[in-house]
Amino acid sequence: MLFVSYAQNYEDVMLWRALKHVDKGFYIDVGANDPVEHSVTKVFYDRGWRGINIEPVESWIQKLRLARSRDINLQVAASNLPGDLTFFEVVDTGLSTTNPEFARRHAHDRGFSLKEYSVPAKTLTQIYLEEQVEEVHFLKIDVEGGEQSVLEGIDFDAIRPWIILVEATLPLIPTERSEEHTSELQSP
Repeated sequence: MLFVSYAQNYEDVMLWRALKHVDKGFYIDVGANDPVEHSVTKVFYDRGWRGINIEPVESWIQKLRLARSRDINLQVAASNLPGDLTFFEVVDTGLSTTNPEFARRHAHDRGFSLKEYSVPAKTLTQIYLEEQVEEVHFLKIDVEGGEQSVLEGIDFDAIRPWIILVEATLPLIPTERSEEHTSELQSP
């Protein structure tokens, strides 16, 4: 069987190796972005799976709604608390974030255009319960610096994904997030 990877770092290949025995499984994609380019979930959707795509950017959610009619496509941010969040859209990229420092770096260092606005936020537990999800085969979290907040919004007694995939590097550089926190702790 021919397998075409759409993910940035072949995450879909690794997930498929672990989950190919699951027929029509379910995923949650936090920070879903484009339904094809750099998509961890496209391969699974094309094989009959379905899931929840969480994406606050209007242009990306519209593409998801067109391409993923079996999926639940939510235009919200996932966070540790429900309410409204300040969101920084890094226009026409997959780099949008709730992290103001990352947004400023993208605008200043790389010349990207920014739009700042408020977006509704929900916890993953809230989304899980509202959508009456029974089983999650994998959960992907890629929210450009807000991953910890998303994880803090999960009640693991309610949600028990088989596999959790979390972006662990800083945006656009290979520095691992744990290295960033280590260097902060070592600073005088």
